[in-house]
Amino acid sequence: MADSKIRVLIIDDSAIARNTLTRILETDSKIEVVGTAPDALIGLKKIRQLQPDVLTLDVEMPRMDGLSFLERLMSSQPMPVVMVSAHTGEGSEAALKALELGAVEIVEKPRIEVNKRLQEIALEITEKVKAAAIARLKNPQQRFQELVVPHKASRSLVPEVLWTNSPQIIAIGASTGGTEVIREILSDLPGEMPGILITQHMPKAFTSSFAKSLDRSAKIAVKEGEHRERLRPGLALLAPGEIHMRLQKDKVGFYVSLDDDPPINRHRPSIDALFGSVASAVGENSIGVLLTGMGGDGALGMQAMHQKGAWTIAQEESTCVVYGMPRVAVELNAVNEVLKPEQIVDRLASVCLQR
Repeated sequence: MADSKIRVLIIDDSAIARNTLTRILETDSKIEVVGTAPDALIGLKKIRQLQPDVLTLDVEMPRMDGLSFLERLMSSQPMPVVMVSAHTGEGSEAALKALELGAVEIVEKPRIEVNKRLQEIALEITEKVKAAAIARLKNPQQRFQELVVPHKASRSLVPEVLWTNSPQIIAIGASTGGTEVIREILSDLPGEMPGILITQHMPKAFTSSFAKSLDRSAKIAVKEGEHRERLRPGLALLAPGEIHMRLQKDKVGFYVSLDDDPPINRHRPSIDALFGSVASAVGENSIGVLLTGMGGDGALGMQAMHQKGAWTIAQEESTCVVYGMPRVAVELNAVNEVLKPEQIVDRLASVCLQR
């Protein structure tokens, strides 16, 4: 696919949405829309006929809804899917469920009234389709195994380390494929952890629902960060969509600041913004974790943390949906360890609870 265009099939019951998505995707010379379908059943036929590289799939459709179609597709013929969801509470919950079922990315359905932001939205959608095209998908057997044999952390997975600092802050960054890895890590961590800050590249419409979903599955408290909110042990704050989140320190302790400064590495929130602020505010008494994602956001911030003496971890390649951001960090020599998600859980627990 390196020398050919990414072939995209759009499945959406709205003719306006199909036309808008087609126009958006074809602004990128590396993408070709090979077909559209008004519902999932016609979409199934067109998948067989057109052999697309990526699907964009509407959550709400007649005859067969997007989630039912996605579950059927991933159990028989896994392929990269970008979910397109309306900006509603129900749409947000359904989009997050789609990620659990195997969708690679979610985007907010473009609306006619947002023409002034259309260029920014177009860049977001095309980048997510390109990330989906290179995603590593789990086959049906792997997905079945995960359901039948859930992960249980094992202390024997990681060796002892010589790092003897006292972690005050854990900073986590992720992009494509990161939502489920973040969920896995947080749900397995004990409740007595230091404060955790998370930047996940995700549209504004979905971060609040994602934080609430994480809070339900984690032993620690998880919420969307608010401006000047204090960070404390046992609390994880998620950067809101379209807002940079940075760590600050004063005489009382740590708090977060939120701003809508220009995107960094095409992203807002940016992982580099978070990691860079942690390097400045905490330095050697922090841990940085860079997970799956396309591009290089977070690598320079992790390098800054590493140079200050923080302990830095990159996700291992075979477990990444897209091995982009961790690869760049490794190439910068900014990483102390390369670990699988279950090993990351064990490392965080071991260095934070045995001090």
